[in-house]
Amino acid sequence: MLSAAVASSDTATSGFLRACLQQTGLVNSVVDWTFSDRSEWSVRTGEPIPDVVLIGLSAGSEPCFTLAAQLRRLRPTVQIIASSPQKQLDPQLLLQAMRSGVQEFLPAPVNPTDLQKILSRFLQEREPGSPARVEKLILAMGSKGGVGTSTVILNLGVQLVRMTKKRVVLLDFARPFGHISLLLDLQPKFSLRDAVGNLDRMDGHFFSGLLTKHKTGLQILAGISQPDGWQRISAATLERVVNVAQSTYDFVLMDYGSVYSPEWSSTLCQARMILLVAEANVPSLWALERHMSMLLGLGCNPERIRVVINRWNREDEETLESVQKNFKQPIFARLPNDFRQVSEAINRGTPFFKNHHNPLVTQIQKLAGQLAGIAVPAPVQRNGLISLFSFRKTQ
Repeated sequence: MLSAAVASSDTATSGFLRACLQQTGLVNSVVDWTFSDRSEWSVRTGEPIPDVVLIGLSAGSEPCFTLAAQLRRLRPTVQIIASSPQKQLDPQLLLQAMRSGVQEFLPAPVNPTDLQKILSRFLQEREPGSPARVEKLILAMGSKGGVGTSTVILNLGVQLVRMTKKRVVLLDFARPFGHISLLLDLQPKFSLRDAVGNLDRMDGHFFSGLLTKHKTGLQILAGISQPDGWQRISAATLERVVNVAQSTYDFVLMDYGSVYSPEWSSTLCQARMILLVAEANVPSLWALERHMSMLLGLGCNPERIRVVINRWNREDEETLESVQKNFKQPIFARLPNDFRQVSEAINRGTPFFKNHHNPLVTQIQKLAGQLAGIAVPAPVQRNGLISLFSFRKTQ
């Protein structure tokens, strides 16, 4: 990940360039250098020089080039990128820019995809083999509709907030409709549709303003609520929203539903972990196997795909033994069947409310601890219930 700064003579341009940087998913901090007076285009004494500086050129570019030259003297390895409203730069101006230390030019308005390519190349040159982006995304996908994916991921988010005290956001990308807000009895003012419709302003501050905060501390980007809502949303726009979320929050969870196609592979494969939620019945496990094959075919890392069995009963173990054999990996988590608690929570619009030695809540807490790297004390075993990460059949 890179530190970055934007330098511009006006706040609108500065804000747009900052949004473009955050949408690449390759920067972890962006500093604004907005200069109202051209004579002020210089770095203040003692101010740290970031890895990347994106300069918005305007009429009279001399102060910009002076700043670039100063940055190069203070930190020779800095990557300086200039954005110019001129599609064809004057050769003399281009020569002057290169001499001052500018390494790359992008036409205005900057395309975040083009900027991402430049930053990716810079990262690879600086640290060969280094990861191209931050990995905070934990994505939950159902083997089919109705297996409880939304319920699992929202309660996982609540437990992550409670256990880590960090900033956790849940993106509701389920199709055709998102149900997270409904399950938490929220009335969001904004949704995913507002996010993808304002990409030119999409930085961490703007993104945070679109979220709805639940009383538990979990923050929600509400999903699509209209039948035609997904028709004008592309995979590239979703990826840029995810990148901004990852640059702003400590944990990024996503309800992905159970519907996707190959063009969504970039979002899927950038996830730190994909939780495939299924039930131990024939239709769900049949679909699970096909989802697994599809994800591997899209290039997703098999070590990042984890199977979560929801509504688990002890009688399911014989079936799950064959599943583990076929997938050549253990079941990652078994979430006990608790129809009454789940039903009451859904109807009340709340997360799970039984927290004292409740098997289902205990397993959700263990799963959250595993994802956060926090050890959770094992509860007393009751009625022979197997622990979350024990994969042997109980006798």
